Amino acid sequence: MTAPTDAAARALRRALVPVPVESLTRAEVVRAVLPVTDVLGPATLGYVSRDGFRPVSDGDAVGQLAPGYRDLRDLRDLRGLVEAAGPEDVGESGIEEITSPAFVVREGTDVVAAAGYRTWPASTAHVGVLTAPERRGRGLARRVASAAVAHALAADLLPQWRAGPAESRRVAVSLGFREVGAQLSVRLDQERLVGGG
Repeated sequence: MTAPTDAAARALRRALVPVPVESLTRAEVVRAVLPVTDVLGPATLGYVSRDGFRPVSDGDAVGQLAPGYRDLRDLRDLRGLVEAAGPEDVGESGIEEITSPAFVVREGTDVVAAAGYRTWPASTAHVGVLTAPERRGRGLARRVASAAVAHALAADLLPQWRAGPAESRRVAVSLGFREVGAQLSVRLDQERLVGGG
């Protein structure tokens, strides 16, 4: 569990100590004891090592955009993918938060799938993947994610995959990720949490 302040951490500890550990990833249980304003998850967390990674062999069709997407055309192309997917899928994917290059598949000039990772503490590479809704089920997510994971491993980072939807979990497992835990992220009303209201 992480919290933004020491006071919030103390309030969380007080509220969650009586809750069974196996229930901490159930949104309705957490909502019953905390002033939750927003929920992301639950999701499984998976990790892959160099030895366990199963890369996609036809990754040569995957392009790469530099970190920061300095080329305005590339930015416009990613914007099209983000707009097509919609805010819920974009938020779940984490693609707007990546710090690595973006690995992309294009159909014509349109980016139809993208993946990358955000570098986190302890040398973790949190992988984000997004595919245009009308192009899903064709293996595109697996191709771009494979390129992102290979890049992270080459940088001596530990790839992490956070998956809510079953389709995302299947892509991760196909690349060799092992599910090792679960996560629920919540945004809390800080005034009510710390003030006790």
